[in-house]
Order: sequence, then C-alpha cells, then structure tokens
Amino acid sequence: MKLASLGSGSKGNATLVEADDTLVLIDCGFTVKETEQRLARLGLAPDQLSAILVTHEHGDHIRSAGALARKTGCPVYSSFGTASAVQGKRTSLSGANWQEVRPGRTFAIGALQILPVLVPHDAREPCQYRFSWQGRTLGVLTDLGAITPHVVEAYQDCDALVLECNHDAQMLVHGPYPPSLKRRVGGMLGHLSNDQAAALLRQANVDRLQHLVLSHLSEQNNTSRHALDAIERVVTRGRERIGVASQTEGFGWLQVH
Repeated sequence: MKLASLGSGSKGNATLVEADDTLVLIDCGFTVKETEQRLARLGLAPDQLSAILVTHEHGDHIRSAGALARKTGCPVYSSFGTASAVQGKRTSLSGANWQEVRPGRTFAIGALQILPVLVPHDAREPCQYRFSWQGRTLGVLTDLGAITPHVVEAYQDCDALVLECNHDAQMLVHGPYPPSLKRRVGGMLGHLSNDQAAALLRQANVDRLQHLVLSHLSEQNNTSRHALDAIERVVTRGRERIGVASQTEGFGWLQVH
C-alpha cells in the first residue's frame, strides 16, 4: 500500500491511496484540469482511478469530485449529508455514480477495506477515512476541530497517517483573520491546531508509524517549522518519518510495508 498527495491546504486538497490494482482519490478540491495536471506529475491519468472518496462538502475538498466522476465514470463515495449539502450546486454529485458511505461501517473498494470516521467539523455529515490492506492501516485525518474518543480509537494504531496541523494557536490569535473566522477555525467544529494534533499522537502508537505527514497547514496562521516543533515534542524518535504536505506539491509516493 502507498499514498501520495496532489496538494494540501485551503486552496485545494486531494490524497491518493493505492493497493494492488486499486487506486482511490480522497477529495478533489482542484478543478478537473488542475487535477489532471497534478495526477500527471505522478504518472497517472484520471481513468486509472478506481473511486473518488469525499470527506465533506467544502469547496477545497469537493470542487470537481462530481465532475471528475462524471467524466471518468468511476464511482464517487460520500455520506448522505455531504451529497445532500451540494445538491443543486456546481459541486453537485448528481449524474455521477454516487455511492453512500455510512460512518462507522467498513466497506471495500477493490483491495482496500475502508472505514469512514465521523468527525466534528462545520459540515453536514463530515467523515474522514481509514484504510486497511494486508494487516496494514493508513489514516487520513483532516478538517476536524476536536479530538474525540471515537477519533482516537480509529486512528491510534496506524502504520501511516496524514494528520491535520492547520494552525499555531498564537499565530491564529494574532493573525489577520477577522474575529468570527478566528472563532470558527479555532472552535470545536473548526480545524486542528498543532498542539491538538500533538495531543492525538500522545494517545497513539507512534512507534508503529512508518510515515507521518502533517497536512492542511494554514498559509496565514502556521508554518512548517511551527508544526514540526509541536509534533517533534511527541515523536522524539525517528523524526525522519515526519513530512509536511504542501499546497503546491502535496507529497510524493510513500510506501507502507
């Protein structure tokens, strides 16, 4: 099993997971044209996708998921709440081969077993995903404002983890956002701070992690160094396992053995 990213941040998100002959795209927050260009950087074409999974209805995650699914014919998976939230909008999943996922119920796409995990975020029915293949587990966890016991249980024993480190709390307080947006981002239904991400890792089996990728960093309220400093206080050994996903480049293929 392996993973890669086409880009991560408020301007667009898309993550790839591959196992055997199964290739899934988690979120599609770029235009179809830009998604195709970013896939091509990894030597891939859209018609190679087995499925598209959507975490929630915000534009930086769902922008062209429906359009790409309609163009390629591959199925697009989301919760009922997510699909309902975009009904009648430009980001609608109508006309695509839509498949409902139900948080907490594992399902299969090809070689992958996938668990949708309900998370606290300001969306209709947001869920993140955990993937299993041949005894290995890979987690994608972004866009949540709080670490719940349910989230800890789902992500505490991963072999690889893409983890949100959206903001540094002090940078957010003193940053350029208006007060209402600061409250949203820092609230229980917003985004994980560096310290919240570190708190999750304190409850996880970090020695098992082969790869830890810090993702969805805010360009205004965080830096790679701030995020790494917070996480490296928890992951004190094997720091070479830690990477940071960028908005422009994402990250290249990482193998999970």
